[in-house]
Amino acid sequence: MSEINAYIGLDVHKDTIAVGVAEPGRIGEVRSLGNISNSPVAIAKLARQLSRRHGCIEFVYEAGSCGYNIQRQLSELEFTCHICAPSLTPRKPGDRVKNDTRDATTLARLLRAGELTFVWVPDRLHEALRDLVRARHAACIDLRRDRIRVQHFLLRNDLRYDGKAWSYRHKMWLHNRKFEHPAQQIAFQTYLNALEHEENRKTELDKQIKDLIAQSHWSQLALALQALRGVGPTVAATVIAEIGDFSRFSHPRKLVAYFGLAPGEFSSGRTIRPRGITKAGNVMARSILCEAAWSYRTTPKVGQWIKQHRPPVAQEIIDLAWKAQLRLHKTHKRLTSRGKKSVVATAAVARELLCFMWAVAQKVQVT
Repeated sequence: MSEINAYIGLDVHKDTIAVGVAEPGRIGEVRSLGNISNSPVAIAKLARQLSRRHGCIEFVYEAGSCGYNIQRQLSELEFTCHICAPSLTPRKPGDRVKNDTRDATTLARLLRAGELTFVWVPDRLHEALRDLVRARHAACIDLRRDRIRVQHFLLRNDLRYDGKAWSYRHKMWLHNRKFEHPAQQIAFQTYLNALEHEENRKTELDKQIKDLIAQSHWSQLALALQALRGVGPTVAATVIAEIGDFSRFSHPRKLVAYFGLAPGEFSSGRTIRPRGITKAGNVMARSILCEAAWSYRTTPKVGQWIKQHRPPVAQEIIDLAWKAQLRLHKTHKRLTSRGKKSVVATAAVARELLCFMWAVAQKVQVT
């Protein structure tokens, strides 16, 4: 590997990019190169100029709304470009001056010092799956919001339904409600129309996720993960979309830390203060895992539904899924019997469930 002669920090915005450069060595000069336009032509021109001036160079910028386009462009031009996690970038607590120039030079200096934490850059197919999964999550949030609106409207008018909420009978009951004033009837109907639209949107996204997984090289991995209790197509697709390649994690503890399910700690000297989970990483993926973990509250069982819907997988994966049922139910029962809150027990079960997912992924070859 060639020796790096310059470290380039990029503070990327929608229209402009602030550029900073750090010379190699502990006392190397760190300076600003000004701003350029955020366009492929300007980025390529900058990379060629810096390469002629310094030779071997390395780029870095923070992950954000501008995505991975700059990294992919520089990689195609055969330059090394990293994307770092903004939440893990070291910052001085007493620094009260922030601007684009300082951000760019700080990134260059930290890249030279090796103090940045880089994120994994997915390929375009993986990014498409991630966008689809997150679009479904947004649809679920909108659907929940519309249901709350309907419920609040009924409550204001002293209308209550005693059966199972959002079942077929409940929906027919909703459509048959009549209000005293025509304006109220119209308002309520708009809420129902919005609710129906979000339900159709969520159903369509579920179908698109299943089709994309079935046609991709993750199909066997997704089927293997669904052998675990509580893991359906949506949970499997979400985990695959957020993790990417399971081989990135040499041990399940690293995967648990990546999802923010590892226990925190705030200790000093002889004082040891354990904390709750770190909550690092993606909130959506963590919440999906906790939802899947709820199914392990009940007694371990391979019932009719699991027998009919379990995908055709190897016997060793089926055995691993049964082992997961036994262990995770025991974990939940042990914690709740000690007086732990159900959410704490569920988080612990989600942590172990993720470890079992890692174990299942080790037995499936993704081509």
